[in-house]
Amino acid sequence: MLRPKIPTMPTPTGIATPPAVVEPTTITPSTTPPPATPTPVTPSRPTVQLTPGTALALIGGGTAMVLVVGAVLVSVLLAVAITGASLAICAVVIRSLVHADAKRR
Repeated sequence: MLRPKIPTMPTPTGIATPPAVVEPTTITPSTTPPPATPTPVTPSRPTVQLTPGTALALIGGGTAMVLVVGAVLVSVLLAVAITGASLAICAVVIRSLVHADAKRR
């Protein structure tokens, strides 16, 4: 019936040139001296010290952030659930209307 054509390898025409020969190069070691080790730089800004009040503020801020993000995620999940339920109710009503219309005919 339908048979695919299998491509054949064409034969080379003309004079084929041999590949170029690559000769290895020698590696000469470097004569420059190794670089000197840099001196350590002291930090110019002071270290951060947490007081008990600052620690409590950070903990309170983190807790508030977690609660806000959780409330947003729960509200999005609730919106998706309500949308899904309303679509399911609409589908049942439309199905019953189509089924009732088919019975009449």
